[in-house]
Amino acid sequence: MPERFYLLVLALTRGVSLTQSHALLRHFGTATAIFENISSIETLRIRKALQTNVEAFRRAEAELVFCEQKNIECIGLGDSNYPTRLQDCPDAPLVLFYRGNINLNAKHIVSVVGTRRITGYGQDICRHFCAELQRIVPDTLVVSGLAYGVDIEIHRQSLACGLATLGILAHGIDQIYPALHRPVAVDMVQRGGLLTEYISQTAPEKGHFVRRNRIVAGISDATIVVESALKGGSLITANLAGSYNREVFAFPGRANDTYSEGCNRIIRRQEAALITSAEDFAEAMMWYTPPTKKKKADQSQFFPDMTDLERSVIDILRENERLQLDQLAVKTGIAVHALNALLFEMEIKGWLKPVPGGFYRLLT
Repeated sequence: MPERFYLLVLALTRGVSLTQSHALLRHFGTATAIFENISSIETLRIRKALQTNVEAFRRAEAELVFCEQKNIECIGLGDSNYPTRLQDCPDAPLVLFYRGNINLNAKHIVSVVGTRRITGYGQDICRHFCAELQRIVPDTLVVSGLAYGVDIEIHRQSLACGLATLGILAHGIDQIYPALHRPVAVDMVQRGGLLTEYISQTAPEKGHFVRRNRIVAGISDATIVVESALKGGSLITANLAGSYNREVFAFPGRANDTYSEGCNRIIRRQEAALITSAEDFAEAMMWYTPPTKKKKADQSQFFPDMTDLERSVIDILRENERLQLDQLAVKTGIAVHALNALLFEMEIKGWLKPVPGGFYRLLT
């Protein structure tokens, strides 16, 4: 049997958690080796669970047959087509089920999440974001959860603009929830894909949506929150993305808008960088360099009346393209409070600018 079969059996074994499964994999190296050496497992409860998991073996065999019949890819942890970004997460699924025609290891991947009660403002953001992203970084894969609101809107707009889009499901891949989104899901299989960690006939239970969020966060380079109240699944996803050392961004809203309160708060707490466009996002991710206006290039070329401190900052930024305040302080040897004031003066002079993520770059 292939390694993915034993990974699936391990995932289906009752009494062995995902954390414990990862610990076993680290110790034995492969799922195959775990089952070949069950007797050497020290924890009695786990050893017994693996020794008596007849149903898990039966279900795994049936699932692989089902996948072959329905043209569903069963991807095991460690397979060459397993999403590498997700594989780096400590709680990565042991097995994934996939239907689609896109590369799950695309060069640029972004997750977009938000409220299920999307407003006209949120719809406008999704529409403009996708159109602009397709123009400046057309090979981007856009990920979301196929749920009501921001999720389905970003999938629709991605398809409309010609961007590849991937839906992460909280149930088996043999069904679509909500059923209303089936037409979009069908289009996504043709021009994107659907992905889940759940075997067929798994219902969309509440807890599955929470677990699904970690895949949305872990499979991408960054997560963007479009609209969110003070509580919601999108903020959980953003928090998970931060815990995986992914970039987190948010679109701001008016202070009195219920479904912008969550975005405004994570921006205020510096848990997310503020963006207002796809260009802001792509520039912050270094996926795109906006064309320089000639006037700005001429202005920054000569740097009139430059002080020695200003010259040191400019020289460092020329070498590194963009740096955060703390990084600049270390490289220039200028105290943070003094450097902050210096950067402000240089910004006024038109020599540099702050960009999302707390970075500074030259206007050259």
